[in-house]
Amino acid sequence: MKIVSVEVFDSFCPERPQWTPVFVRINTDEGISGVGEAGLAYDLGHSAAANMIKEFAEAFLIGFDPFCTEKLWSRMLRESFWGLGGGPVIYSAMSAIDTALWDIKGKALNLPVYQLLGGKVNENLRTYASQLQFDWSDNFKALVQPEEYGEAARKAIEDGYDAVKVDPIMYDKDGNTYYDRTNIISRAEMKLYRSRMEAIRKEVGDEVDIIFECHSLPGATSAIQIGEIAEEFDCMYYEEPVNYLNHSLHKKVARKLDVPIAGGERLYNRWQIRPYLEDQSVDVLQPDIGLCGGFTETKKVCDYADIFDVRIQAHVCGGPVATAASLHLESAIPNFLIHEHHTYAIKKWNRELCIEDPQPINGKFNVSDKPGLGIHLNDEILSRGHKILIK
Repeated sequence: MKIVSVEVFDSFCPERPQWTPVFVRINTDEGISGVGEAGLAYDLGHSAAANMIKEFAEAFLIGFDPFCTEKLWSRMLRESFWGLGGGPVIYSAMSAIDTALWDIKGKALNLPVYQLLGGKVNENLRTYASQLQFDWSDNFKALVQPEEYGEAARKAIEDGYDAVKVDPIMYDKDGNTYYDRTNIISRAEMKLYRSRMEAIRKEVGDEVDIIFECHSLPGATSAIQIGEIAEEFDCMYYEEPVNYLNHSLHKKVARKLDVPIAGGERLYNRWQIRPYLEDQSVDVLQPDIGLCGGFTETKKVCDYADIFDVRIQAHVCGGPVATAASLHLESAIPNFLIHEHHTYAIKKWNRELCIEDPQPINGKFNVSDKPGLGIHLNDEILSRGHKILIK
């Protein structure tokens, strides 16, 4: 079997122009195709990822045996030059390609990908409703008032979830977005954040888990300040309290707070996660399969984390392919904790990007038993965006 062509889709969602998942479809001479997704569906970088996939395809893929995933991953890492220190653009492209090749292998062998990873370890994957600050409904809304946060949580619980995640520090009292929370937090702001968390806790009760998200906006000092709220409301874990540019920041926060620390969506391989595992500053690792090297690398990262008793919650904020790939990974690892279902994943403008529409039932996910990933791109919808063909 040989690769004969590669299609790259830089999608466009008219209802949400900021949402731009990037997909790849790799085609073989035996008529079997595989799909993958780059982990840059939001904010900046999607067009760079699409063109990085194009460059990889031209350099390595045409005529290549899709079963040789380990060899190709090593070549992309080393022969690209930038892979030996590159960031999200190069690793998202590597990830999309690798995921698509595993999809091909599964289809060729008539097996779901999780079987290729070692078989199913976890049934009925517990799932949480993610990013309540954007509401939990068919439409996007930036929430400001504490009662809105409580209402969003109520809607998620009514959908069957027993865990929710929220970033209560993203918006100020007027609904403006914060991008820097490194300064010491004022008493008035602390009161606002606490009232939002209090509204959620009152609405869901004391048996529902709450995950406190920070998106790496605080500095170490402000993260410790804010983390006291996560402690007060007995949060399941405290996510991305600081950035990854200086790994010792996580260590400082972890030693000051009595709440599990989560992070990892902006760490792209086993080398980058090493210091966080060795200094035990992260309790829950959140690799994104669309950024962490696809199945070839992310499975290694999860196994490495297991040495340190670190649990895995894959970061999932992308199109339906990202969801499908994460479910296969999480089904096959012993240190799985919980699956993330982003509020974007329940929106029409995301659900229509693929033929299949993976959604949990009563807060639980079951992985597809179809060969490969069990998901296919919706070409009609993706035709609205930019397509690149390499052959």
